[in-house]
Amino acid sequence: MRIIIAGGGTGGHLFPGIAVAEEFQKRDPENRVIFIGTQRGIEYRLLGKLGYELKLIDVEGLKGRGWKALIKGVYAIPNSMWQSRMILRDFRPDVVIGVGGYASGPAVIAAWLMNIPTAIAEQNALAGNTNRILGKFVDRIFLTYEQSKGRFPARKVSVTGNPVRAAFAARLNEAPKMRAIRQILVFGGSQGAAAINKTVVAMLPMLQKIKDRVRVVHQTGERDCEEVRRAYERAGMEAEVQPFIVDMASAYAASDLIICRAGATSLAEITVAGKASVLIPFPYAADDHQTENARAMVEAGAAAMIRESELSAEALYSLVESLLEDDKKLRGMEERSKALGRPDAAARIVDACVRLAAEK
Repeated sequence: MRIIIAGGGTGGHLFPGIAVAEEFQKRDPENRVIFIGTQRGIEYRLLGKLGYELKLIDVEGLKGRGWKALIKGVYAIPNSMWQSRMILRDFRPDVVIGVGGYASGPAVIAAWLMNIPTAIAEQNALAGNTNRILGKFVDRIFLTYEQSKGRFPARKVSVTGNPVRAAFAARLNEAPKMRAIRQILVFGGSQGAAAINKTVVAMLPMLQKIKDRVRVVHQTGERDCEEVRRAYERAGMEAEVQPFIVDMASAYAASDLIICRAGATSLAEITVAGKASVLIPFPYAADDHQTENARAMVEAGAAAMIRESELSAEALYSLVESLLEDDKKLRGMEERSKALGRPDAAARIVDACVRLAAEK
């Protein structure tokens, strides 16, 4: 089969696409997968290193921009459609899958106009505008959360979960371990999160009372790394502070509690790994979708949440201490988190795409 995965911009859109690409190629090394994206997105920096081919189109986001940028974005749409059409004509895909991000829209619509089988994947509990529009045209819609179903035509929808890379799914067979030294994993996305970094630093004096039983692994982003590292040293806390963690699967596996944002891909990884978490949603995400993602986890008993407007060192420490000091509570949260995990999400999406290509 020949597959195009369109979209990206952020890891939250790109990594599920990579997981699907892995599954296609695991089934048959002769399957060929290429990506369509933009030069500004994370896909431009990452896909070549992973051995995937990336085709670029010129497209920009429209939502939340000034009127000059909006006009520029609107005028770029016909060109991005034409560029997508040329890529599709040359590659002749059996199916085109949109995973969200600027490049997803033009590529999927171009495929629809060319009568190529199409699908989209919606990672968030609150579906984005682009996918809500594309849902009217595509053949299949893959959702992470049940509560997203009402926004799309029921006959097209499958709740598959959000695909995660094979390294995370492989961790499922490892039983959770309650260690004498509890490890906390802190991160705010690939670029870090200043609000989380500052709050954790402010919390360090409070952690002194349990510092002999706690170790922290903290991904800070480049900007805050040295300052955060010095704060741990001053506090005498055992910590591994890095701007970016390459082997995140191992970091998840070794940790007992995770403090992070509530991006859909992070939550998919947390649940597949079966980890307890304290979620601090990014308040400026489109349509506040991270809060909706976090709420779904909290309602399932798989996580705790602190809104950034309510975030303080005291509030965070209170939650962290209550979880780390209560084995039963922590283990229960881990079990409910694992129950939400969908390690077979990529396989289910690939199965549906294979059927879709055969039908058309």
